[in-house]
Amino acid sequence: MGSSGAGGVLPQEIIRKKRDGGALNSEEIGSFVHGIADGSISEGQAAAFAMAVFFSGMSMDERVALTCAMRDSAAVLDWTDTGFDGPVVDKHSTGGVGDKVSLMLAPVLAACGCYVPMISGRGLGHTGGTLDKLDSVPGYNTAPDIDLFRKVTGEAGCAIIGQTADLAPADKRLYGIRDVTATVESIPLITASILSKKLAAGLHALVMDVKFGSGAFAARMEDALDLARSIVSVGNGAGMRTTALMTNMNQVLGTTAGNAVEVREAVDYLNGTMRESRLHAVTRALAVELLCSSGRAGDAVAAEAMVDEALESGAAAERFARMVTDLGGPADLLERPEAHLPVADVVLPVKPARPGVIAAMDTRALGVAVVGLGGGRTRADQAVDHAVGLTDIAGLGDQVGSDRPLAVVHARTEEAAAAAAAAVSDAITLETSGPAPSPVVARRIGPEDVADVG
Repeated sequence: MGSSGAGGVLPQEIIRKKRDGGALNSEEIGSFVHGIADGSISEGQAAAFAMAVFFSGMSMDERVALTCAMRDSAAVLDWTDTGFDGPVVDKHSTGGVGDKVSLMLAPVLAACGCYVPMISGRGLGHTGGTLDKLDSVPGYNTAPDIDLFRKVTGEAGCAIIGQTADLAPADKRLYGIRDVTATVESIPLITASILSKKLAAGLHALVMDVKFGSGAFAARMEDALDLARSIVSVGNGAGMRTTALMTNMNQVLGTTAGNAVEVREAVDYLNGTMRESRLHAVTRALAVELLCSSGRAGDAVAAEAMVDEALESGAAAERFARMVTDLGGPADLLERPEAHLPVADVVLPVKPARPGVIAAMDTRALGVAVVGLGGGRTRADQAVDHAVGLTDIAGLGDQVGSDRPLAVVHARTEEAAAAAAAAVSDAITLETSGPAPSPVVARRIGPEDVADVG
């Protein structure tokens, strides 16, 4: 199509300028994004633009302009007339194996006086999606209309739902094109995709959980740092207080990977039945970061005390139960999770070939094993089996043997269980001693760390 976008600039000239390494101004970017949203930019032009950005990159000013244009491609939620007596906050994770942090973090923050309108995604590649986990809860509505979303956020203090058509539609279309044109990995495009949706949700503060290691999309710390700095710089440049924590994904987060099994672990966490130390460390650190950056807590010590009180008093569990009930789920999920969450037919402990200590883990391979069981997608239109997955996953440095399996497989058939068990065994390296312990939260990136970026 030869039509010009909203600003009267020919799309092909914008593509040509970026292809040749030029810097686009905000009018050019706004014009192109408007055309993506209203359909006047063809799929071929959008794909060419994405590829030009992939190869030529974008300055921080361009990234801010792209993010804000995508945010403004439809309605932006405004919470000023709600009478909320606390800040509106959220977190976003780049995804990892066993990352069920959102399920606990949102109600913890709600119990601390924040409001958390969390718009989450489905599973991508080897990582599970928060929406797929919540879909294992019978009746839970991950696609409410905006009015119900606002109502539940106000009453429960948090609402975890999927991306609606009303928020950042330009991102939805561009993401679909990037997915099939090998341009997903562009940091400027990832930055704009994530932040346009968060800005459209009307947030006061955002924390980014950027993962690195064998189970993360950015296996190298350097790549993860580039993304963290981009998001912090652009988020603050677009007027939203944004910080990031770098977290280690060289092993599964928590002890489960799957959908219903992760919801069960989140319920056990909120109830205080079991809180795996690394999962707790990440959840607590992200909560503290948001309480401080939103002004809800004066400092980290005060924030830590608020988080601990929210968990120990049961207030966070109550917020989770209220959110689930208000969005159509069972009222007694926290009291009787086993009565509601789907269960797989075959349960198979994965015994190690010999006793030893876990020295290394191919975390991505464990995520792929869950996908192989049916717990994730190899195509976007695939259904997910919410019952299957891994539980009791041993961690780095753990002693395993005949009385302590590597993990327990939950599968639909004996054949699927055996295949997953073999994959788990292949993914885990045993030695006589474990690796030196490393902190799960490696570092923090704040606005002061990116002042000179771009």
